[in-house]
Amino acid sequence: MATSMAAAIAASLPAPQASSAPVAPIHEPIPASMSKLIDIEAEIPLNVVRLEGLVVSKIIKHSSESHSSVHGLLLGLDLDGTLEVTNSFPLPHSSGDDDEKSSKMTNRYQTTMLRALKEVRADDSAVGFYQSTTMGAFFSQTLVDTQAIHQEKIRHGGVVIVHDVSQTNRGNASFRAFRLSKEFLDAYRKPPFSAKSMINHKLTFNSIMEEVPLKIRTNPLLSAFVSTLSEHRPTSLTQPLPSEVYSTSLPHLYSTLDLGNPTLTKNLENVIEAIDNYKLEEGNLAYHSRQIAREKTRAEAYVTKRKEENANRAAQGLAPLPEEDISRIFKIPPEPSRLESMLLLGQVDAYAKTLEGTSSLSLVKMYSARAGTDANREVFQ
Repeated sequence: MATSMAAAIAASLPAPQASSAPVAPIHEPIPASMSKLIDIEAEIPLNVVRLEGLVVSKIIKHSSESHSSVHGLLLGLDLDGTLEVTNSFPLPHSSGDDDEKSSKMTNRYQTTMLRALKEVRADDSAVGFYQSTTMGAFFSQTLVDTQAIHQEKIRHGGVVIVHDVSQTNRGNASFRAFRLSKEFLDAYRKPPFSAKSMINHKLTFNSIMEEVPLKIRTNPLLSAFVSTLSEHRPTSLTQPLPSEVYSTSLPHLYSTLDLGNPTLTKNLENVIEAIDNYKLEEGNLAYHSRQIAREKTRAEAYVTKRKEENANRAAQGLAPLPEEDISRIFKIPPEPSRLESMLLLGQVDAYAKTLEGTSSLSLVKMYSARAGTDANREVFQ
């Protein structure tokens, strides 16, 4: 009875179907309009750097809180030839002498910050770093070494954004984007950085960095807020004076009319210091060059003497003296690197250009004041 009932139930069930083979996934080709945006092969060159207003505020705030040069990491996205910098965070500044320990601490802090940003779904892709400077002189060995590492590991090389604090203090925020030139990287990767290498690659301090166009983008809400700070609004006074009919949220600044220029003396001091450092470096290079020439002369004299002795022994029918390794007898030092002197020249040039702009502005103010004084004297006469 039970058997017949089980047979009836089994007969009423649908027949099992054979399992179908898995269908291979079909990969559709990327449309031509999207392939340029995705930039899989990273063939689109970097044309412009677009900096968010939030990043500008963070860099200015970080630079104003420190009395020395500061630096930090830039985060964003490289898309269709445009480097979008959407976020940044400062890196710790170490003033100690233990470079290895400070480097490990900085790397640990950077890794922790990137992990935290990734957990909150924020941009965590490094696209470069920023560096604050004073009076336009940003050339340094540390900056070059850091940018060289970034250009090897980051797609399209990344950029370094230089913020001039002295310009910002005068009400003119200065942000410039740079990256190392191809010619300089070729010479940098093949040490030593000698004079011959500089000549072969046609390098000067002007060709170390190449500037990338930079644009600052703000959201509409921030732009509307900034516009309200400077627009004229009617005052609430019952009987206002003629000069108080309209008021603004920002007070009028008359510091630009001040004939004094406190930064001019500091700029001159920086120029003199940079020139002294360059002369000291050139003196060290000249000393090393004389030492190299002296050792080479001794080695050549030794080789010439040994050849003459072998010639005399051959004329007497004797066996020649065994050849010796000259490099083991004479320690010829390697040619010193010319990179530091080139960077110092770049600093001298930057300070000189800043001095030129500052002094020309002061001259314009002085001539304007003189013209105003002469006009007032004619009126009262």
